[in-house]
Amino acid sequence: MIALWATAALLSAAAVILVLFRAARAATAAETGDTTSVFYRRQLAEIGDLADRGLIGADERKGAEAEAGRRLLAAADAPAEVWSAGPHRAVILTVAIGAPVLALAVYMAVGSPQLGDQPFKARLAQWQATPPQALRAQELAALVADKVKGRPTDPDGYKYLALARGGAGDLLGAVEALRRGVRVAPERADLWQMLGEAELYQANGELTDDAVDAFRHLIKLEPNSLPARFQLAAVKIRDGDKAGGLADWKALLAEMPASDPRRQNVQAAIASAEGAPPPPAAAAPQGLSADQMTAVRGMVAGLAARLAASPDDPAGWVQLVKAYAVLGDTQKRDAALKTARARYAGKPDVLAKLSQAAATEKMK
Repeated sequence: MIALWATAALLSAAAVILVLFRAARAATAAETGDTTSVFYRRQLAEIGDLADRGLIGADERKGAEAEAGRRLLAAADAPAEVWSAGPHRAVILTVAIGAPVLALAVYMAVGSPQLGDQPFKARLAQWQATPPQALRAQELAALVADKVKGRPTDPDGYKYLALARGGAGDLLGAVEALRRGVRVAPERADLWQMLGEAELYQANGELTDDAVDAFRHLIKLEPNSLPARFQLAAVKIRDGDKAGGLADWKALLAEMPASDPRRQNVQAAIASAEGAPPPPAAAAPQGLSADQMTAVRGMVAGLAARLAASPDDPAGWVQLVKAYAVLGDTQKRDAALKTARARYAGKPDVLAKLSQAAATEKMK
């Protein structure tokens, strides 16, 4: 690393010295070559050549030669300008050499010049030998991605890669993994559903063409898919078919069991489309699937990693404490709460929010 910095400094200095040397020679020579006059003389010669070959008429030649001659006379009458390199060459040279030297000195003071290289393969090997619960979300995602490379035709590999990347906060990577998954296994309805929902989430709830395409593939495979039917009805309303979209939503609502917690979302969507007040809020669903729980834990791990790198985020700490409380991980909840309380000891409003978050009941 030191050799790199030293080489960069020398190259910077050499480049500036070369430029200033050439500038000094030009200023000393005070060359005043009349390039403008040469240009118009060449233009006159080219006009004559075009006329001789019959490419322009006699009248056009006279007009062009008159204009070029006028510009030639104007250029000849103008005073010659002597080029100057300016009086600040020493300052420029000092700055050009000093900047990389200063950067090197700062790096030597606060950096790690003796730290050895850490090739990605070596880090992967280290992560593979580490218990999964001790890894960050980004490291887990990297391990899954490495496994998927050896199984490029396994759709489940892309599914788990999407979950891992989503947990690490890499939504673009999750979408890309799901797209590869549906290319490998276009008959997998679960992958199309995940892709549609990921596309929707990535676009902040907007039904993009890619999201709509995923839901259309899903409904072909599963005609009764609730997510597909709901979103495609929303597409109808967006595209002007309000009556058709509302009819689809109402038919969907009629088929859903009374205990289905998703009824609340459908009822709210219908009320919003009809301009009616939303229905009373229902209790939040108490259960998550195994895949959903994996994704949630991955996102919580991603939040913890982000706070470890950038801890000045009171809202993030409140969210992390609450997440651990909901998951029932009291040990991590208490550790995060202790760290956050020490950091925001002088901010009673943050402390109150932290206490409230820690008291959140565990998800059943």
